[in-house]
Amino acid sequence: MRFFSDNAAPVHPRVMEAMAAANHLDTAYDGDALSQQLDQRLSEVFDTRIRALWVPSGTAANCLALAALCPPHGGIVCHRDSHIQNDEGGAPEFYTHGAKLFLAEGEGAKLTPDSIAAVLDAIPDDVHRVQPHAISITNATEYGRIYSPDDVAAIGKLADQRDLGLHMDGARFANAVAMLGCNPDEVTWRAGVDALSFGFVKNGAMSAECLVFFDTKLADATLYRRKRAGLLLSKGRYLAAQILAMLDGDLWIDNAIAANARAQTIAAAAGERAIHAVEANEVFLRVTPDEAAALRAKGFDFYDWAPGEIRLATAWDTAEADVAALAAAIGAL
Repeated sequence: MRFFSDNAAPVHPRVMEAMAAANHLDTAYDGDALSQQLDQRLSEVFDTRIRALWVPSGTAANCLALAALCPPHGGIVCHRDSHIQNDEGGAPEFYTHGAKLFLAEGEGAKLTPDSIAAVLDAIPDDVHRVQPHAISITNATEYGRIYSPDDVAAIGKLADQRDLGLHMDGARFANAVAMLGCNPDEVTWRAGVDALSFGFVKNGAMSAECLVFFDTKLADATLYRRKRAGLLLSKGRYLAAQILAMLDGDLWIDNAIAANARAQTIAAAAGERAIHAVEANEVFLRVTPDEAAALRAKGFDFYDWAPGEIRLATAWDTAEADVAALAAAIGAL
């Protein structure tokens, strides 16, 4: 009974079917009929004109976005526990050709205007210091916390006042939108986001993420950066097919609703063991080593997050019976 990572979940059957349907001769790279549909289809999703580029990983989406927003001599404000800081192996610095990450604080890995301003205000405006050019936030955060439209708008206002670009790492963007019950535009461009890394792999896709530019001018140079980075796949239609299948009939939302609901069941059983409010599809619990061993002995797989802490992640296909068994096992500790 696996609660280790939503990255390990199976591919949704409708995504598989879409890839099979794309298995015919077409133009290579991103000139195929499916890739050419992405701009229009995602413009409909976000109710504004966008530019969309498929990429094979969330790291690629994040780092290409940051390279578009920040020059090599600049800096990017992010949370101390953000994915771009802790889990991308220096890729942001690599893709931006050396931009600096400025680390800010915030409960649940959420930034606030005040925590961002505290970092910005400590940087003297002179040639001897790296100057900030962008802010990067994650929705849902690494601890499963959600930025509301108002939360994002407050940061977007600060970014505008300070003349900074705003990037959103949306590896679990679907889970955030599903929890909020809002339209995708409300928590992105209407709130000031310039670029979104729209995640699909954790939510039922195989190997496709989407870089969405609300500031469409940013896409032009990114086409060249994607090629230079070795990310312009010759059979890109299979990535486009995955994204379109996930968008069709709001499968991306339905899958996220299912994953979020399973996490809520676990959270209800966890009670005061929960370290963070459960708002998406991740549950962080306080357990002793013996308690963690007891859960594993009953067949549960999960991630040891920190000493005395574990992470449980649900996915679109997590079985209700497995969740019920886990909830009972946690309750019995």
